[in-house]
Amino acid sequence: MIYYANGSSDKSLSRDDLKRGLYEAFSRLGERRKILAVPPDYTRLPSKAGDLTELSWEYYGDKLTDILPALGTHTPMTEAQISHMFGDTPKSLFRDHDWRNDVITLGEVPAAYVREVSEGKVDFSWPVQVNRLLQEGGFDLILSIGQVVPHEVVGMANYNKNIFVGTGGTEGINKSHYIGAVYGMERMMGRADTPVRRVFNYATDHFAQHLPIVYVLTVVGVNKAGEQQTYGLFVGDDFEVFDQAAKLSLEVNFVMVKKPLKKVVVWLDPTEFKSTWLGNKSIYRTRMAIADEGELIVLAPALKEFGEDKAIDLLIRKYGYFGTPQTLKAVSENGDLRDNLSAAAHLIHGSSEGRFSITYCPGKREENLSREEIESVGFQWGDIDMALQKYNPHQLKEGFNLLPDGEEIYYISSPALGLWAYRDRFDL
Repeated sequence: MIYYANGSSDKSLSRDDLKRGLYEAFSRLGERRKILAVPPDYTRLPSKAGDLTELSWEYYGDKLTDILPALGTHTPMTEAQISHMFGDTPKSLFRDHDWRNDVITLGEVPAAYVREVSEGKVDFSWPVQVNRLLQEGGFDLILSIGQVVPHEVVGMANYNKNIFVGTGGTEGINKSHYIGAVYGMERMMGRADTPVRRVFNYATDHFAQHLPIVYVLTVVGVNKAGEQQTYGLFVGDDFEVFDQAAKLSLEVNFVMVKKPLKKVVVWLDPTEFKSTWLGNKSIYRTRMAIADEGELIVLAPALKEFGEDKAIDLLIRKYGYFGTPQTLKAVSENGDLRDNLSAAAHLIHGSSEGRFSITYCPGKREENLSREEIESVGFQWGDIDMALQKYNPHQLKEGFNLLPDGEEIYYISSPALGLWAYRDRFDL
């Protein structure tokens, strides 16, 4: 059921607009006695989920007893991050999700179904894993809050991904990422109907109907002025609410460029991007727009690690971003990678398959990744001071820029908020 829907490509929703829409939806839900909120973590700061979580706490008061950020494999949030993202929401309400130890399995999507939807790319069953708090907490309302936006693993982010990956367990996260990687992320990004989504929907329909989940979904993008804008808010408890948000997201988060891009420059906000695990969105979201033998330059002043999870970080350092054939070979020959398929999927996602060059420009503090580390995983290294002198984010506009020396570049300030493609590489 849809409890509230407001969104279009010409909307610009303020915090007050979000409050009115959210509270209208809550009034239709009726009385609730114990509530869990499941927002994204700090890596999804632009989602407006922080505001919506705070507004939910203001509405329900002490009936909202727990907040479980959907960390997935990410590191727990710091108190400073919680304050910045969630405002006055009491820190005592926040719980950390442990994807290795704090989950239960609700059921299993059959291998035959996974094989069918993946077109035979994989042949395994998929465990429906969630944080045990969802099952055992005695909640009569679970608010799954987040942003719908093109995504490399599932096609379009959020909806039940927020539950099954954000609060999921090791096997479920690993296998879901791997399904998407071997199926081909360029066949999935920007699409609401994908093999991974079908697996999640099967899990919802067969094993999670008893969970009182209501989805609070935003659509946020970067407008022509280079500013973040909230285009929509959708609240509901079934696939229709996600479908409506996904259609709007495709309108506002997807850019079809008229020609392949020879040079793309991406800025990674230092408050959000400290790892290639997240920073590689600069690769995922632009790969369908970049020309053969093109160049991607990633300005990453806060880059200090490859994987936020320490075990995954070690695997990235060991195997690197060297393309699908080499990664699949490594999976077949090495148990450590075979037991961490989300890492293997990430290695596939993070390679250009030799089609274009990727240059990372990390900061120069001791904590930042070194040139040796960057080059060891298959990327090129760039001097950030020289890069910022030539490509100053404060002077560049979104999209095409003609530099004083006559060079044309395409600039992106928020890679997590969009998807870029050339028409020959994306079939609507």
